Amino acid sequence: MPDMVEKSKRKQTGKFDSLEQEVYLNLWRAFDRLRTIEDEVFSQSGITSQQYNVLRLLASHNPDAVPTLTIGDRMISKAPDITRMLDKLESSSLIQRTRPVENRRQVLINITTAGLRLLDEISKPLQRCHAKQLGHLARDELEQLAALLRKVRKPHELDKYPW
Repeated sequence: MPDMVEKSKRKQTGKFDSLEQEVYLNLWRAFDRLRTIEDEVFSQSGITSQQYNVLRLLASHNPDAVPTLTIGDRMISKAPDITRMLDKLESSSLIQRTRPVENRRQVLINITTAGLRLLDEISKPLQRCHAKQLGHLARDELEQLAALLRKVRKPHELDKYPW
């Protein structure tokens, strides 16, 4: 890993203080543009991208229940108020909460049939969305980008999820 002092000595590149800043701001701008396209899909389905993330996580564990804290830890984008998000999903009958008799402090979450149906309904629109977002890149470019982004995240994540 390059020395931090060495990094700070790098020549400034145009409008940026460093190459790292240029890359970071490009990542941020790319995310903003890609998210705008995705938001169209989610607004039509009546859920947010974070709610979709919760439903996707629950579906991957179905029929097993998932503890609330595990959901919070595994979300792609950390939610400041997971309880309120779960309240909205529960009021829409997309999830179900239970408390085990042996540990009433723990809350377990299951996706409902309605939640699974919603994921199925938005599957094709999301595939089209992702193709619109990134379909202009060749497969080898996508693989390289995915690998680079995993490498960028790795030292900053407490958990080491393979995706």
